[in-house]
Amino acid sequence: MSETVVIALDVGGTGMKCALVRPDGAVHHEERHPTRAERGPETVTENILSIAEGLAGRARADGLTPVAAGIAVPGVVDEASGVAVWSSNVGFRDVPLRDLAARRLELPVALGHDVRVGALAEARLGAGRGRRHVLFVAIGTGIASGLVVDGAGYSGAHGAAGEIGHVTVRPGGQPCGCGLRGCLETEASARAIGRRYAELTGESGATAFDVATRAAAGEQLAAQVWRDAIEALADGLLTAQALYDVGVVVLGGGLAEARDGLLTPVREAFARRVTFHRTPEIVRAELGDTAGCLGSALLALDCLGTLA
Repeated sequence: MSETVVIALDVGGTGMKCALVRPDGAVHHEERHPTRAERGPETVTENILSIAEGLAGRARADGLTPVAAGIAVPGVVDEASGVAVWSSNVGFRDVPLRDLAARRLELPVALGHDVRVGALAEARLGAGRGRRHVLFVAIGTGIASGLVVDGAGYSGAHGAAGEIGHVTVRPGGQPCGCGLRGCLETEASARAIGRRYAELTGESGATAFDVATRAAAGEQLAAQVWRDAIEALADGLLTAQALYDVGVVVLGGGLAEARDGLLTPVREAFARRVTFHRTPEIVRAELGDTAGCLGSALLALDCLGTLA
């Protein structure tokens, strides 16, 4: 009898990370593809299905048996019904992606939210392994989080749990695409940091990486922009801790590449705010940009009743 694998896809706004993963979590094969979001949601859907079908064929050609698939997408996702409810990145509106993929592949399929599956992977296989209560916070172009308790993710009543990026931390602050002002995402995301620095310096195209690098080198303006973002982030994390009371907060996404330049000041800013809260450990994610794909594989394994 041949060995089994699951098909895993992590769909982003511009690219897809895809893999064949064994039940023990080892990656047999991986590949990347453009999402083609600019061509519309129907094209994206067909792209996902054809890539998944190709991976199934690759598995069989390698003498392996594909037994399930996991697909992670951005936006609002109803995991229970397998529907991609809404996504501004790829244009999904009520797409029954799980059932479409199950019909195409003739396999069980699980559908998940990109950040929540990343949280699942970090909780089970990465920086949160061995911990019961884990909050994964992805800080990139936006900010979102995923709560994992005893190895299981929490999606909420409407598939929208974890939108910490839209907690108001600066009332009357920067306008957010959600319609509010002063959301955590508009004050502390990588995009927000680059935008603020560009506004103050007139240097168009400045990035959060530029700000972090220059702040570390002693540039005062960059250091102030960085501190402001850290303070906003600490406010958002304190709110999350008041709600979730986790044992560990795992910071991921592009901003976490600043390593101790992010972790040290965030820990200090959080500690200054603590009153009745239990302070969680605040650590950097371990799995990098593979977390979403590994999390999708875990979803697929879970839908078979198999834990890696």
